[in-house]
Parts: sequence; C-alpha cells; structure tokens
Amino acid sequence: MTVWKHDAERDLVLNAGERLALLTRGEGSYLWDSEGRRHLDFLAGIAVTSLGHAHPVFVDAVSRQAATLAHVSNYFATPPQLALAARLKRLAGAGIDGRVFFSNSGAEANEAAFKLARLHGGTERPRILALENGFHGRTMGSLALTAKPSMRAPFEPMPGGVEHIPATVEALEAALDDRVAAVIVEPIQGEAGVVELPEGYLAAARSLTLAHGALLIVDEIQTGAGRTGAWFGFSHEGITPDAITLAKGIGGGFPIGALVTYGAASALFTPGSHGSTFGGNPLATAVADAVLAEIEDAGLVENAARRGVEVREAIAGIGSPLVAGIRGKGLLIGVALTEPVAGAVVAAAQERGLIVNAANPETVRIAPALTIGDAEIAEFRALFATTLADVAQTHSGKVPA
Repeated sequence: MTVWKHDAERDLVLNAGERLALLTRGEGSYLWDSEGRRHLDFLAGIAVTSLGHAHPVFVDAVSRQAATLAHVSNYFATPPQLALAARLKRLAGAGIDGRVFFSNSGAEANEAAFKLARLHGGTERPRILALENGFHGRTMGSLALTAKPSMRAPFEPMPGGVEHIPATVEALEAALDDRVAAVIVEPIQGEAGVVELPEGYLAAARSLTLAHGALLIVDEIQTGAGRTGAWFGFSHEGITPDAITLAKGIGGGFPIGALVTYGAASALFTPGSHGSTFGGNPLATAVADAVLAEIEDAGLVENAARRGVEVREAIAGIGSPLVAGIRGKGLLIGVALTEPVAGAVVAAAQERGLIVNAANPETVRIAPALTIGDAEIAEFRALFATTLADVAQTHSGKVPA
C-alpha cells in the first residue's frame, strides 16, 4: 500500500471507500496524479468544474475576492452576493418578485426547498411528492426526498410526509390532491443513470400542481448552469416552476448552493425562518458570479449542446457490444451497458488515463467540462473505445454480440 493510501485509510472517514488516485493538479480538462500521470477528466468532479481546472477566470475571481473580503455573515449584504442573486434570477427567469437563498451545497439547497414546501403546506398540506429513483442529497431532509432504500435504510426513520411515486404523468395525476404541499423532481435523474423524465412530464407537472395549489420544485443541482445544453433542465419544456435548487456547476469547483424562488413562493421565508453561517459569503458568490459570466460570455451553453451531440455520436460510432444505448442531454450523458460491468469500465478507463463514473452497475456517466472541444472529444473516443474493447474481451461470453 502506498503512503498516501495508508494515510487516507487511516485519517479519512470511510464513507467514500478506497480513493482511486492522489490527484495533485489540473488544467483545462486534464488532471495529474502524484506519479505524474495525466488523466482526461470526463467527469468534472461530477458535473462541477464547468470551466475545467484552473481556468483563468476562476483563479482570478478567487484571488481578487480573497484579497478583498471573504466572509462577513448574513447580517450584512455584499456586492458579490447581490450581483450573483440578480444574475441567477435573470438566467432562471424568476422575475422581479423572485428571491435567492444561498447555501454551501446542493443538499443544503434541497433542505431549504423542503422547508419551503413545509411553509407553503402548513398543517393543511402535509404531503410532499418525490419521484422513484430520485436523488436529492445525503442530509436527513434531502435523504427523505431521495428514493434510494440502500442510502436511507441505515438512517431510518426519515422525516415524514414524503411519498415516492413513479415518474409517469398517470402516477402524478393519481397522487396529487389538495393536501400536497409540493412536488420535487429532477429534469434528468443523474444518480439513477442519467434517466430523462418522460417527454412532457414537466409541463404536465406544472399544470397539475397549479390546479391543486402545490409548489413545483425542480432540482437543477446536476442539470443547471448549462450542463444540458440549456441554462436549466426545465428550460427545455418552457415552464416556470415555483422554485429551483442549484449547486455543482454554478461554482465551477467552489462550494456553493442556492434556492431560487418565484412569485408567491418568494415570500414564504421570513426573518429567522432559515439561515446559514457561510451561505452567500462574498468569496463563494464572487466566484460563482464570475463562472456564470464566463459561461454566458464564452457561449458555453451552446457549446454543451453541440459537443454533447458529438460525444454521443463518438460513443455510438465505437460500435461496442457493451453499449446498449446512450441517454441524456448536452454534456450530461449516460452510457447504458448490456451487462452490469460499469465498475470494470471505469477502472479500465482510469488505467488508460480517462476519468468517467459508474452511476450504477449498468450505466457509465460522462459529464466533462463545458469547455471541451475537438481535441478532447477525439482523445476521449480513442480511450473509451480501447476501454470498452478490453472490458468486452474480459467478459467475453457474457456480453451479447
């Protein structure tokens, strides 16, 4: 065992299992480990490093704000906080009545959304609907919204009132009534294997929740900030939700989360009803504002749409018997496999210097930086092709021709 693996096993909580490598630096879509090996990063920290690693805009924003003002508490406002709130409202179409709550992570943003639903529902609307196979975080509230028994079981009982239903319009119609406070959905279920909602689902959910007076909360933590080839996943269906939760890509690698509220939902939080010591601090908000500005100025939402098509075409062109299908939008892509060997694919890819992820045993998740171009896609195709060929050969007899 190497020294760093020994230290990691000794000093770090074992929730993440054995670490795969000791990464020491990054640049663009590449990472280097402690042995000097270069890796093509097609995971981006699980859809986080939107601009890639060590992007000049990111580095400059961190440096400038750290040298100016890092933290003051939410008893005060700061220019970066106000600038980012205004930008998020504009990008999300929240309008003049919209408001933003800042947190430090996606799970915290969903905790705030859970509280928002409770404030809206009161005692008259005790029910909250979430979807089967959904994932909303690991804190107790966000875990209650999450429909993954393996994650929930060790921590039962969960906060009450949450019901998980199939991701069909018919199931939503049957479950919704005037005792439902909110419906929370992901436009694409990333942890379930990059599974898209049925076409028209969000539009139907918007119509049904309006009819019953329930909030529609859209979890955009993995799909937001241009990841799907639109600013937000809900944008593809042209709806206006009551709230969205954000994190991951909006900070480009700096920890930050947000809850953006629309219309009447924006008045539900009152002084003292919720808070966060670090949420919305000037350092985090300055970096996120700079990251989102660069995504806008550099046309990276459009790049995600175009390059996502190219990546999917590259995977399809490999013609591997391991590939059963390709899911997702933009640069959030799930490669469905014919056998439950995603772990083997990920390990073989890393041996060749390619970083991808197993969302589950049957799905490889791909989520590179929004900045990728021809060179990165060509290198990805070559590395992924040899990876699939190696795994298919290793599992010969198990993989259908």
